[in-house]
Amino acid sequence: MPAQPLELIMARQFGDSLSMPFFLVDPEGNLLFYNEAAEGILGLRFTDTGGMRVEEWATMFKPTDLEGNPLPPEDLPLVRTLSTKLPAHGSFNIDNLKGDRVKITVTSFPLVGRPNRYLGAIAMFWKDEL
Repeated sequence: MPAQPLELIMARQFGDSLSMPFFLVDPEGNLLFYNEAAEGILGLRFTDTGGMRVEEWATMFKPTDLEGNPLPPEDLPLVRTLSTKLPAHGSFNIDNLKGDRVKITVTSFPLVGRPNRYLGAIAMFWKDEL
């Protein structure tokens, strides 16, 4: 695996130090890291999953809209940020790997290094009441 840009290494370190759930992906949407706070919501430790392709992480938690209808990956805020390189925000349900339905709100934004190098995206999210 090629060395990561310094900005991604620093972003991972930043995310690892947060109490807020944090998700980091590269420009192709490959999962690079999620932190311990995210593990609690997702029901799975990052050390157990490691990196995943966007096709895996965007569907493995069975995202649904607030009415319970399946949400296609392109409607997820982080996937929208990957395709538009713009911030995105939204609320939806996931079925975590413990079998719990969890409502989350997600804010995602592009990660742009100098000089205007697109490096991927970050999502921060939190659990809402159903």
